[in-house]
Amino acid sequence: MTADNQSSLHHVVFAVAPERHAAAAQLFTDLGFVFENFQLTELGLDIHLDWSRGIEVISPIPGSPGPVAASVNEFLDSRGDGVYSVVVRVPEASAAEAVAERYGATTRFRQSIAGEGSHLDEIDLSVLGLPLTFLATDIP
Repeated sequence: MTADNQSSLHHVVFAVAPERHAAAAQLFTDLGFVFENFQLTELGLDIHLDWSRGIEVISPIPGSPGPVAASVNEFLDSRGDGVYSVVVRVPEASAAEAVAERYGATTRFRQSIAGEGSHLDEIDLSVLGLPLTFLATDIP
């Protein structure tokens, strides 16, 4: 089995309230992380992502009707700021989801993006009380 066919820890997603988003991103920047900042308005998220160093800071865009914004708002209302998901890179997201389903997983969100010679499949779920996201992509 090659390295591309093995599952591995990819990154950790922290959800923070919008009013603390800039401070949380600055904290990690001061620790040496280098973020790309963007908004996915269709999902309702403000994102700071350091793909190569394994950290993502997300906040719901205030007032957004986006499906993921609703989930992040619910998380923040019930738990406060914290680890929203641990992203596991897998060879095939749907195969990983099938394994998780054997353990009673509940899928919260899925997306599939393809274009410009690359693809990304992402499935966000909860299994055994663990917040996991399965990520299959050819993006390094």
